[in-house]
Amino acid sequence: MRTVSARGCARGFAVGLLLAAAAVDVVLYTGSGGTSVLPTAGPVWQTLAVVLVGLAGVLWPAGRRPEWLTPQVRTAVPALASALLTAASLSVREPVVFGPGEIVILLSLLFIAVRHCPPRWALVCGALDAGALFILPVRRDMTLSSDVLGLEMIGLLLVGLIAGLAASLRSMDYRRTVAVSETRRSERLAMAADLHDFVAHHVTGILVQTQVARMMAATQPQELDPVLAGIERAATEALASMRRTVGVLRDTAPEAADRRPVGDLAGIAELIEGFATPGQQVTLRRDFALPPDTLPHEVQAAAFRVVQEALTNIRRHAADATHVEVRLRDDTGRLAVTVADDGRGGTQLPVAAHGGGFGLVGLKERVTALGGELDAGPRHGGGWEVRAVFPERKP
Repeated sequence: MRTVSARGCARGFAVGLLLAAAAVDVVLYTGSGGTSVLPTAGPVWQTLAVVLVGLAGVLWPAGRRPEWLTPQVRTAVPALASALLTAASLSVREPVVFGPGEIVILLSLLFIAVRHCPPRWALVCGALDAGALFILPVRRDMTLSSDVLGLEMIGLLLVGLIAGLAASLRSMDYRRTVAVSETRRSERLAMAADLHDFVAHHVTGILVQTQVARMMAATQPQELDPVLAGIERAATEALASMRRTVGVLRDTAPEAADRRPVGDLAGIAELIEGFATPGQQVTLRRDFALPPDTLPHEVQAAAFRVVQEALTNIRRHAADATHVEVRLRDDTGRLAVTVADDGRGGTQLPVAAHGGGFGLVGLKERVTALGGELDAGPRHGGGWEVRAVFPERKP
């Protein structure tokens, strides 16, 4: 509210100065008979017309501008009108008045042209405004005296200051737009990674449990119900993850980010609970010296993803594992996450379901971004182990 109020006050102050400068033109140069009160200045209605056109270009409310009143039109037409008036005064060799109002209007139009016109038009419209301003002094004195040259130098300084300020603000706007675009892109990529992690985990589980159900249908049909319940649960969770992620992608509200499918240390227990298939044992060993309240949320979420990806890879590449152990422990002030299995690489999943090996690459990027380390490789005596170590606080 304070920022909006400050901007409104600054805008009101600028508009007031512009109108006051235009009023000076009227007061100084308009007499009762429609001629200038200054000597040898000639009729002034032409200058007043140019001032009115310029005021319309600068002050026309944004919400009420017709489509044809683009920044190019707003800045080029008043500049052309001013330049034509100057040219007319030179052709008839008759001085024509100009005042501070026209000067301020042309500077304002220069600012608008440099900051708001499309790139190809900004240079053209800005040059028109600057050129119209530079030739103003010759209306009053066509001899190019020292006074005229002094006014030209002042005009050059003003043009440089205004154009530089407008270009700087335009550059800031561009950098801000690029930063917002990159942030949105990064956020969408993160959401896509989240969706992949969750859905791939659940769909892989569905594949494995479906294969188990097909084998049990012929030999142990009476024990199919728990397997089918696991398939139903995995499918429901996959759909919920997709629904949450798509909802966040379509929702522009700031609080939408809180509904992203993320996990924490508490969610690891739920993840493990529904993982095991018949003949498989999964255990969770947790060091109670690691209270979740002391760990940053991003560290907990990354630890959750490590466990999730490791379990998904076990289903894909080591479905014959009989024992899987997940450990969370305090490693000299750091969180250590280990997922180990005793599988021999036996799997019956289709080749298309094996994945492209990008999961661990993404995990390594996520872990190292938090100042941690990730290693994966074969265990001594058989099996595979994934180990990640995180700092307890983000560096």
